Amino acid sequence: MTSIAERPPAGVRRPLFRRRSAIPGFGLTLGVTLAILSTVVLIPLFAVALKAGQQSPAEFLADAFSQRAMAAYRLSFGAAFIAAAINALFGLVTAWALVRYEFPFKGLVNAIIDLPFALPTAVAGIALASLYAENGWVGALVKPLGWKVAYTPLGVVVALAFIGLPFVVRTVEPVLRDLSADVEEAAASLGANRLQTLVRVILPALAPAWLTGFALAFARGIGEYGSVIFIAGNMPYKSEIAPLLIIIELEEYKYAGAAAIAVTMLGASFLMLFVINLIQAWARRRA
Repeated sequence: MTSIAERPPAGVRRPLFRRRSAIPGFGLTLGVTLAILSTVVLIPLFAVALKAGQQSPAEFLADAFSQRAMAAYRLSFGAAFIAAAINALFGLVTAWALVRYEFPFKGLVNAIIDLPFALPTAVAGIALASLYAENGWVGALVKPLGWKVAYTPLGVVVALAFIGLPFVVRTVEPVLRDLSADVEEAAASLGANRLQTLVRVILPALAPAWLTGFALAFARGIGEYGSVIFIAGNMPYKSEIAPLLIIIELEEYKYAGAAAIAVTMLGASFLMLFVINLIQAWARRRA
């Protein structure tokens, strides 16, 4: 029960959505936040949905789920998931090495990890295509093994892994720094081996941040365009990603068809991110 001292004075309404604060400006900051969010995010998404809604249900389904669009969805979402899984593994190892060990040129390695953030995506795509082409440095090495990377779906995975690695490393790294090495020593003193310490102590503490990094890398990979089109080959039904198909529809003045594909990708992305957020909430409760 609310005490007399906690009750507001007569005639003064208690705020419904926030606690009373001595610092003013809640209304102004909330208004600015909603205005920016609406202008940058909500209004463009609403415009895309409105454009797609101009079609009849049959036309929408025909554009959004055509055979070419389904092939592009499979490549975009499948390659993004595989690349995010690769980054989740190697990003964790990289973050562990940066936090727990000292080695030569550590500062240089730390700076290189952030390179995909600053590098223009077109430059990254051209560089990857040059490296992994059959006459490139890496492509020439794997060619005798029968592997072809550039201009195949495998090239899409390589490009998405390149641009997604920093998301996992920079998300896990701060949590790993806060996780003291004393926790590992305490687990060892209680008889736990290294595998048990990793599975029962370290990974549960890192799980929310680790899944967040995976989700960020996955979301970035779904919508990536510039670094992929140079190495993918862009062959319909084989190495054509969904963002490129949207561009093709726009160039052919099929605006409603492009909006239908965009809305489908948007809905699938929201659904997958919602599932990942549920997993993160479960991991936090278990921690």
